[in-house]
Amino acid sequence: MRESSASANGSFTSAMTLIEEGLTYVPKRYVLPPSLRPDGTLCNTCLPIVDLSNRQHPLLRSQIIQDVHLACKKFGFFQVVNHGIPLSVMDNAIHAASEFFDLPTQDKRHLLTSNVCDPVRYGTSLNHVKDKVHFWRDFLKHYANPTSTWIDLWPSNPKCYKKKMVNYTMAAQKLQEGLMEVIFESLGLNTNYLHEDIAEGSQVMAVNCYPACPEPDLTLGLPPHTDYGMISIILQNHQGLQIMGQDEKWHSVPLIEGALTVLLGDHMEVLTNGIYKSVVHRATVNSEKKRISIVSLHSLTLGKKVRPASALVNEQNILSYKEGGFSDFLDFISGEDIVEAKYIDTLKINT
Repeated sequence: MRESSASANGSFTSAMTLIEEGLTYVPKRYVLPPSLRPDGTLCNTCLPIVDLSNRQHPLLRSQIIQDVHLACKKFGFFQVVNHGIPLSVMDNAIHAASEFFDLPTQDKRHLLTSNVCDPVRYGTSLNHVKDKVHFWRDFLKHYANPTSTWIDLWPSNPKCYKKKMVNYTMAAQKLQEGLMEVIFESLGLNTNYLHEDIAEGSQVMAVNCYPACPEPDLTLGLPPHTDYGMISIILQNHQGLQIMGQDEKWHSVPLIEGALTVLLGDHMEVLTNGIYKSVVHRATVNSEKKRISIVSLHSLTLGKKVRPASALVNEQNILSYKEGGFSDFLDFISGEDIVEAKYIDTLKINT
């Protein structure tokens, strides 16, 4: 259900609008409790980078499998280079996203909604109607796989958006299918495990804009959270993504030209019966640059459930998770505050 600019919490105001109005401070609704604010303390651990150039090489593939296994086990995260998506396709997607957020609010208002089930959704913060504390982010989310089903619902303004974003979206879907094979192989599963379900699965593009913020130490672009799906593939134009390591310290994800970031989600944790864990991450903001990130979120289709792979359940690794799906996650965020509640906790079996 689409909304007018008026909402249950008053008129809609995007983070971009605040900057365009020349705001020199962070409004009270964006100021986080001291315990949630970024304090600048970061760990300098070297984060894993996986070179996919030899993914199909019969002798060198085993090293890639080992690298992915270690990265998933230790971090739930890795960056990929030589992944096959041209830099021009990635740059064009960032450019199209930036142009969309630069549009006047009235040109985006028809996409404004707080209904998490809508296939195309423009908004600010997490959910501008429900949020107790707001986050310094504007977003556009739209379903993507298969693109032939959804592309007509995507924004037509700017004119370049559909063409540039569809090229990246389809490339990200193809990359995800290959990454899932590598991840499954790293678990000892057949590379064709869930092959059709993965190829036909849900892909949601979360296109995020984090405008330059006058007081970045008081707020965040996104709070600490895990993604719901199997994996998320992140393209960003500036640094700002941070992950929490097993040491419970924040690690800043470096910006590497041409690299993409891969995060494991809650459904991957379920499928692996906890062998791999979803990674807690957050988005910080800065006072100098507008940051764009494009997150390709992958899960099984809306009506399908993910359950622990039977080969990964045994006496040493007892069944620890219930089945869950994309529709369950939508139900969860419709009724819960993700700042205070975790979706993955609803899937754990208490033993």
